[in-house]
Amino acid sequence: MFFHILLLFLLSLSGFGGGLRGVTSLGINYGQIGNNLPSPDKVLDMLTALRITKVRIYDTNPEILSAFANSKVEIIVTVENEMLAQLMDPQQALQWVTSRIKPYVPATKITGIAVGNEVFTDDDLTLMETLVPAILSIHTALTQLGLDTTIKISTPSSLAVLQESYPPSAGSFKPEITQIMSQFLQFLSTTKSPFWINAYPYFAYKDNPDSIPLQYVLLNPNPGMMDPFTNLRYDNMLYAQADAVLFAMAKMGFGGIEVRISETGWPSKGDPDETGACVENAAEYNRNLLRRQMRNEGTPLRPNLRLEIYLFALFNEDMKPGPTSERNYGLFQPDGTMVYNVGLSSFNGFSSSSSSSSSSPSSPSSSSFSPSSISLTSSASTNSKGASMGYYQSLVYWMFVYLLTYQLFIRRPLYI
Repeated sequence: MFFHILLLFLLSLSGFGGGLRGVTSLGINYGQIGNNLPSPDKVLDMLTALRITKVRIYDTNPEILSAFANSKVEIIVTVENEMLAQLMDPQQALQWVTSRIKPYVPATKITGIAVGNEVFTDDDLTLMETLVPAILSIHTALTQLGLDTTIKISTPSSLAVLQESYPPSAGSFKPEITQIMSQFLQFLSTTKSPFWINAYPYFAYKDNPDSIPLQYVLLNPNPGMMDPFTNLRYDNMLYAQADAVLFAMAKMGFGGIEVRISETGWPSKGDPDETGACVENAAEYNRNLLRRQMRNEGTPLRPNLRLEIYLFALFNEDMKPGPTSERNYGLFQPDGTMVYNVGLSSFNGFSSSSSSSSSSPSSPSSSSFSPSSISLTSSASTNSKGASMGYYQSLVYWMFVYLLTYQLFIRRPLYI
């Protein structure tokens, strides 16, 4: 029996019988507020090379939905806030789904619809009142068209929906949104859809750098903090924020809903008053985030449920309003060059074509994408893993030989 158990253990180490390992819980936000972004087909080449198979866009751009057809990329599309009032009408919602969603599926893998963005923290109370009716109308339309089982509906919220978030067990929603939030959570519970949260530890650090340890928000090794009511230890703010939302939902009677991070990131540049916005911190935050995603980590409250995260963002977007940081969240410049290396692979991005020397190298049209060198796994870790696999497979082989020999001698009759 011992040898059988040992053999099974070695087989599990060798990777036999298992599927391909990937960063299955990682997605990225693909914003388009720029006048110099690459075409959707080039973006698809980039995502394919990066092995990123989950993307969120902020509209239902037909060029993107068409370009992503017959690919492995799953897409969450967005209903713009200004359309919510119109889509409260079931007929208008049916027309919207029929024209904006149905023509592209199943070739394009639309897996989610974000109805609005940060509606609960918008100053427009009328807009907030349109949210749940619009969600219900869109869901009814999906059901009528037979799409409700493959497309989940939710709405991304900012952390400002919380009245309390520290410690995580104190998490609670603001009382003024309780009624609408309860209706929304009931919908999520009924349809088994996730609660999406836009969580940015950067904002907390920027507003209070003297009180919040930088290593804690950057997901670096640090002493962390312990929730005194649950004795759960948190070594980073992002997981604490996610669990605060879980506690807030549980207090309203909805403890079974999954939390997913619809946005998180760190700016590589900012204004003088935007403390912490720099390339070094952005690289550190996203590098640590990717490492944790490769381990499919869960939060301390739900350690066995991977935390799905959508990184913000794929590109720097030069037309976004607001402070400098708003235009500098991207991993890549619009020409495909890296803003910084996240440290887990050798990124080449878009490289200038030697045959187009007369063109500007920063122009997307004069660039070609080189996918062969892109991976979320570094060459060093890949080689190390390959060596480890060879070692364990050799162990499995000799253990198997030994086991067969052992069985033959045990079963062989003895003649005296």
